[in-house]
Amino acid sequence: MNPARFYLALGLALFLAVTLPPLFDRWRLNAPIVLVSLGLVLGLLPGFRELDLDPVAHGEAVTRISEFTVLVSLMGVGLAIDRPLSFRDRGSWRSWSPTWRLLGIAMPLCIGGVALLAWGPMGVAAPAALLLGAALAPTDPVLASDVQVGGPNEAQPEPDAEAAEVDEEDEVRFALTSEAGLNDSLAFPFVHAAILLASVGAVSEWGAGWVAWELVGKTVLGVAVGVALGWVVARLAFTARAEEIRFAATGEPLVAIAALLAAYGLAEVCGGYGFLAVFTCAMAIRSFERKSAYHHDMHEVIERLERLLTLVVLLLLGMALTNGLLAHLDWRGVVLSLALLLVIRPLAGVASFVGHRRSRGLAGFDARERLVAAVYGVRGVGSIFYIGYAVTHAEFAEARWLWSVIAFTVVVSVYLHGFTAPWAMGWQERGEQSQRRAASRS
Repeated sequence: MNPARFYLALGLALFLAVTLPPLFDRWRLNAPIVLVSLGLVLGLLPGFRELDLDPVAHGEAVTRISEFTVLVSLMGVGLAIDRPLSFRDRGSWRSWSPTWRLLGIAMPLCIGGVALLAWGPMGVAAPAALLLGAALAPTDPVLASDVQVGGPNEAQPEPDAEAAEVDEEDEVRFALTSEAGLNDSLAFPFVHAAILLASVGAVSEWGAGWVAWELVGKTVLGVAVGVALGWVVARLAFTARAEEIRFAATGEPLVAIAALLAAYGLAEVCGGYGFLAVFTCAMAIRSFERKSAYHHDMHEVIERLERLLTLVVLLLLGMALTNGLLAHLDWRGVVLSLALLLVIRPLAGVASFVGHRRSRGLAGFDARERLVAAVYGVRGVGSIFYIGYAVTHAEFAEARWLWSVIAFTVVVSVYLHGFTAPWAMGWQERGEQSQRRAASRS
């Protein structure tokens, strides 16, 4: 790779990261659509066509860049959620009911649906089929901004009102945001299962250990590390006796970046899931002094870094698409991608809410909201990370085909969900307003 061209592309991305966001907000443009489209055009220009953007040849670099992008996004998501979650409060657990259903029902159905469709009718090898299902199952925390909650307390018209403290006004945004924060970690056991299937062999040889360690042990460790570290950081930030290390008083927002790096590193060193540790660390910090403006300051720093990383990743993805990344895409990949986005995810999402009554924790979650939450599981940078991670840890004969399918799915999701999300969110919000007007008249 010519370093000069790479630095040119990176410099352009940094420049655009500063200038484009205000224009996106002003013109109501979907940032991922614009960035991918710009990357597609740049990839056709003579100065950029020589860039070596082969994800197989540069698997480690792709994995690390996408990994850090997801980490930053998870920290931002955790800080943005206003709704509390307490281990000792059953009511708070019930208020997260949409999240648990999307994680416990919709995501496994998506993994199984894609894997079975790829392995059965389409003849994809079992390890690659399972990897594809696991990588494409999570809702992406990076690209789903159009259907997520805003920053800390941004949805609160009256910051001092106790009723406004909990982000109850938009169940769809909350469900998709919290799902995106948690399901990146919970897809990891199935990525590891695909790696074991490719490298070790039959499930009988590793299945029991996988359930005990990959599925349960690492999840518990990730949560424990994140909660503990978040509690320590929050205590220092808000209640430390020495003002120099009481970060909320000094207004030092870079603590958020330090916390995400420490949470991820400590969890991985301990053997837990780092993604889960970062999200739970952010949630633990957010639970302290919930109304403090310091949460907004930390979130703003994370949001700026996330914007930059997302811009770089999407520009490079767009350029790679016009430089051969889709060369191995065939009809099977197209069918699998469209089946996931148009059939499997929507049906799995709808199925996850079947039989759940309002009185059991879905207050205000009506038919419109359930449909939008079921459909808008955006695929993105997390899928890129999982494929990069897997193909650098095991041999997959279908590696290039997998990359083509993942890239195609991410781009289709960017355009499909990006163009339709504003309409869908407006549709379900009009339904909410109609319900409120009907309730006030009665």
